[in-house]
Amino acid sequence: MIANLSRRERLIIALGVAVAVLVGIWVGLVQPIRERNRSAEELVPVREQILARRQGLVARKTAVAAELGATEARLDALSTRFLPAVTPAVAASELQKLVKEMAAQAATEVRSERILTPVERGEMLEIPLEITVAGEIRQLVDLLSRLDRAPKLLAVQDLRVRVVNISQPKDLLATLTLSGFILPGKARS
Repeated sequence: MIANLSRRERLIIALGVAVAVLVGIWVGLVQPIRERNRSAEELVPVREQILARRQGLVARKTAVAAELGATEARLDALSTRFLPAVTPAVAASELQKLVKEMAAQAATEVRSERILTPVERGEMLEIPLEITVAGEIRQLVDLLSRLDRAPKLLAVQDLRVRVVNISQPKDLLATLTLSGFILPGKARS
């Protein structure tokens, strides 16, 4: 079939095939390479910033290690303020004992106490305790002051105060909801 074509027709067909091959090479090979190079050029400034940041971190390695050590020491010091038990029941018992001792030191009378359901607070477990005490206003203020200065981390969640006898408003009845905290899975002494 090509043998039947004139020389001029064969030349046109050859040029058409050559153009088609060149276009195919351009579209299939050159264009993707150019696109990859263009996208790589756009990423260079971002990668330079990341590299500079990482080099800065490497340069600050000793400072970061020192900060980490100081933070760990601070956390160890603060962890002594958590309740010394791993299980919520034992921690609640420790919290009850601690609050009863403080109430006795403040010369208040413990009327009732109730352990509430533990609540997860991130990695910590909050152990709430509701306690009702009776006493004069100075005694209740002393108890609250002792709770604030407790060696363990205690948070007063709720405080309700009411007068025992309206005709003689000397004695007050206070219901406090306190919370102590433990880190489950980590034993403390």
